[in-house]
This record gives sequence, structure tokens and C-alpha cells, in this order.
Amino acid sequence: MVIKPCWRTLVDGDGRRSGDGSRRGGDPDGKVDGLLWYKDLGYHVNGEFSMAVIQANSLLEDQSQLESGPLSSLDSGPCGTFVGVYDGHGGPETSRFVNESLFTNIKRFATENREMSATVIKKAFLATEEEFLSLVSRSIGDAYLKRSEFNREPLLAKFRLSEPFSKPILSPEPSILVHKLTPKDQFLIFASDGLWEHLSNQEAVDIVNSYPRNGIAKRLVKAALHVAAKKREMRYSDLKKIDRGVRRHFHDDITVVVVFIDLSSAKRSYSHTPTVSIRGGGGAPYSANS
Repeated sequence: MVIKPCWRTLVDGDGRRSGDGSRRGGDPDGKVDGLLWYKDLGYHVNGEFSMAVIQANSLLEDQSQLESGPLSSLDSGPCGTFVGVYDGHGGPETSRFVNESLFTNIKRFATENREMSATVIKKAFLATEEEFLSLVSRSIGDAYLKRSEFNREPLLAKFRLSEPFSKPILSPEPSILVHKLTPKDQFLIFASDGLWEHLSNQEAVDIVNSYPRNGIAKRLVKAALHVAAKKREMRYSDLKKIDRGVRRHFHDDITVVVVFIDLSSAKRSYSHTPTVSIRGGGGAPYSANS
């Protein structure tokens, strides 16, 4: 998700307000409570945000990030806020790679095009797909997956690829929706399907509307966990005692990012543009060699 144009607010790089003496300190890298990671409240160029992640799998498959500030390498380029929530399937490798590469590609194409647009986002998705597939292609050791002449006898039929095999199972081409912000737009909730398995859209919106911003993402995660525990006829306190791995039988990894939109801050003009970069779970950037 990208919000633009760039509205300059007086914020430190870790997302804390500065200059006017308000709300300094806090948790720039988030906090950890058992399997729960959370950042109660931070600032982006258009307002505030809250993030939380609860792990259920043996290895955390959900990955997420919030990047706020310049969206290109140009001094006069577009600025805004990018939010990514990536749900891994069968392992964390792909979601980690996307978490490291997608925003980098978005900035690259935004720099080349000198703007942020649906075309830029589409190019970034496709480039990220190609980069990951090149890693997978280099790692394949089975000859019959590389050359068609090996996909026949004497190779047993059960090990052969069926023909034809021409289309990908999943498409890297994104579905893009552009929404022009209005004063009525107050917040957006981004979450992996681990949240939506237990809360409806309306239930999540009602929670955000009914409680303070501080810690709201963590509150949404806990609300989902209470529902998950109730479904298994157990107490929330007992669910919290279950370790990762086994925990997956009760709920999935859950990632929540709540972004509050304060359009009034867009009218302010300050001396510098903030750069905020935070990863859900507090994880270090992932590289292909990790």
C-alpha cells in the first residue's frame, strides 16, 4: 500500500516525533512478549501506525514491513508510506525474500519512472518474481526438471512432470486498487489470513474504532486469539502456554498493521522528510545467502 504525495512532518527516523517535545522515547524496534512481537505506536509521514505479530509455526512464516518517506532515490521524487504483509506457505523463504526485495524494486522503478503509479508497482512485483525464480532455478538438482529429454523413460512415470505444464499455479501479477483519500478515511487494517480466520472485517473495524490507537494492533491479535481459544473450548491463558509448532494446530501466524491517516498533517510543512523502516517481528533484513 502506498499513500502519496509526500507530506513533511517532523519525525525521527525511528518513527518518533521530535522538535515539539511530544512523545519522545518508546520502542523504535518493537517489543517481545513470548511469541508476540509488537510496536504499540509509531509515526509515518501521514499519521500513526501500530504493528503486532504472533508466531504459531515452528518458523515464523509471516513477514511484514512498513516503509515511510521517500519512495524513490530522487530528491524531488514521490514520498509516502508503503505497507507489506507477506504470508508464507510451507516455509518462510519466499516471504522473507519478498520482504527484502519488493520495496527495493518499487523504489528502483519509481526512480526510473519519476513517479509512483500502478505500473511501477506491477513492474516491481514481476521483477521480484523473476529474481526469486532465478534463485530457485539455480538450486534445482534434478535433471528432469531442467531438460525435457530427461522427462521420459527410463525415469519412472511417477517422477515425471505431466504435459503440458505451461502456466504458473500462482500469478505474480498483482490486482491493484487505487483509492483517493478523503477526510472520511480514518485508518486501514492490513493483516495476514491468520487474523481473518477468527475476526470479520466489521469486528476488526469496531475494535479499532472503540479503543485508543496505542497498542491497537496487539489488541486485534489478542482478540483473534481469544476467539481461537474459544473455538477449541479452552482458556486464552492456556493457549498462551502452548509453544510454537504445536501452536499451529490452534491458529496460524498472525500479522496486523493498522495505519491511521491524519490528513490534517498534510497541511504542515517542516524542514525534513522522515524515513521510517520497520520489519514485523523485528527481524533483520533477509538476503539470498541467509
